[in-house]
Amino acid sequence: MNDTPPLPLYQRIYAIVRQIPAGKVATYGQIARIVGGCTPRMVGYAMSATPTGSDIPWQRVINAQGKVSPHGDGFGTEMQRALLMEEGIAFDSQEQVDFDRFGWLPD
Repeated sequence: MNDTPPLPLYQRIYAIVRQIPAGKVATYGQIARIVGGCTPRMVGYAMSATPTGSDIPWQRVINAQGKVSPHGDGFGTEMQRALLMEEGIAFDSQEQVDFDRFGWLPD
């Protein structure tokens, strides 16, 4: 019998997000389904609470439409887009990512 308590929700979310390799993206909903017991919005809150300088690749989590969700005054949105482009992720003319090409599927 395992008496170890489950990790707090944000730690579980961060553990999954850390598995997304460079050059790939996942959706808030996808992460929520993998973690279980949470919603895409909760994943979004966890991404916005990511500690500065952490090893959590928050930029690799995007919305179900394949777009970067708006952040605050727009600065975070442009930063996320720039970080993804540095990893080789391309956006089409509608500002969307092609999930067939760049989507992450866990093992």
